Amino acid sequence: MEKRTSEQPSRYDNLDKMTTLELLRAINAEDRTVPEIVAGAIPRIEELVEGIVERVSRGGRVFYLGAGTSGRLGIVDASEIRPTYGVDNLFIGMMAGGDDAIRSAAEGAEDSRTGGWKDMQAFSPNENDVLIGIAASGTTPYVVGAVEEARRHRLLTGCITCNDNSPLAAASEIPVEVVVGPEFVTGSTRMKAGTAEKLVLNMISTASMIRLGHVKGNKMVDMQLTNTKLMDRGTRMIMDETGIKDYDYAHSLLLAHGSVRAAITSFQSCPTDSSHPTQP
Repeated sequence: MEKRTSEQPSRYDNLDKMTTLELLRAINAEDRTVPEIVAGAIPRIEELVEGIVERVSRGGRVFYLGAGTSGRLGIVDASEIRPTYGVDNLFIGMMAGGDDAIRSAAEGAEDSRTGGWKDMQAFSPNENDVLIGIAASGTTPYVVGAVEEARRHRLLTGCITCNDNSPLAAASEIPVEVVVGPEFVTGSTRMKAGTAEKLVLNMISTASMIRLGHVKGNKMVDMQLTNTKLMDRGTRMIMDETGIKDYDYAHSLLLAHGSVRAAITSFQSCPTDSSHPTQP
């Protein structure tokens, strides 16, 4: 069987003879090709985002499912949705081998064709949900099997893969194929393929959350205020959006209302209300 693009030999040889500077320049040269390839997939990414917005508006969720590096990238993206946009259990990241595999490789778990769909049953998936399979090779049984089964159960299915004409793309309603070519280290798909997957995941989740109303202007008005840095950021968002000049006053509004959105809405609806602290 012909090797897939992601497994083709590197364009570079004798890596072990290169200087550090030569290695870094060559890796960077390869990495610079990735965004242009991702740009070519924007029409498919757009289609997937529109599908997510439609399903989530009906009460659905988005599942990311992968193995190895691809699974970890999905978990990272999903885990950032709650603190960034203040929503729970909207994006759910899962990987072959479960949570233990996040830090320790459990590569054999990816060979189970039934394992992915079985793992999803803990969340009672339904036809309002979306499943996005992530696999650089496009052949991972754990992912392909789950996407096939999800499609049979009328979930919206998409994928992110770095090879043309893969089983995963064939199984998905909306395949996103970002074929970044051979890796700098032959077969090391945590490099360019991983970068492409991360870029696509950023685009999918960010565009979806904006379309679903969790950004005002260019600000994360629903972010969770879990530390001093974020409290400061939220205070400055309120100042920017309302024109309030006094930091302490804006901060008091944030404390009183518990979120940037609520503070801005309250102030804009009645800026002179006696319930507000006096604005200097």
